Amino acid sequence: MVSTAPRRYAPAFHPVHVLLLGGALTLFLGGLLSDIGYARTYEIQWQNFASWLIAGALVVNGAALVCALVALLPGRRTAAALPHFVLLLATWIVGFFNALMHARDAWASMPGGLVLSVITVALGLVATFFAARAPRIGGVE
Repeated sequence: MVSTAPRRYAPAFHPVHVLLLGGALTLFLGGLLSDIGYARTYEIQWQNFASWLIAGALVVNGAALVCALVALLPGRRTAAALPHFVLLLATWIVGFFNALMHARDAWASMPGGLVLSVITVALGLVATFFAARAPRIGGVE
């Protein structure tokens, strides 16, 4: 007869790391929504909002990147740690180029800034998915 242990779930990453990821993703999403607002209304203030939101997202994403680097240390490493770190690094790099695009004149940053914002949010979503996915512990013995 096979005995089974109840499946338990361990947190994939530290809660502060997940909090930083949520903050960065929210700020990047705010930048995307501001870009959409600028593309529809051509009010320059939307472009200013997007620039500040992206700059804040880069700071928070940088702190989350440091946490992801700590999660790569031996003994703390999970199966999702390396893809999460790589995706988070890609998010920061694309976000940095997005910030440079938004440093231009308001009209000159479109549509490239909007496209980079969409890519940044998509990368951030996938990186957050890898952080939130909990590994299973236990199972059939």
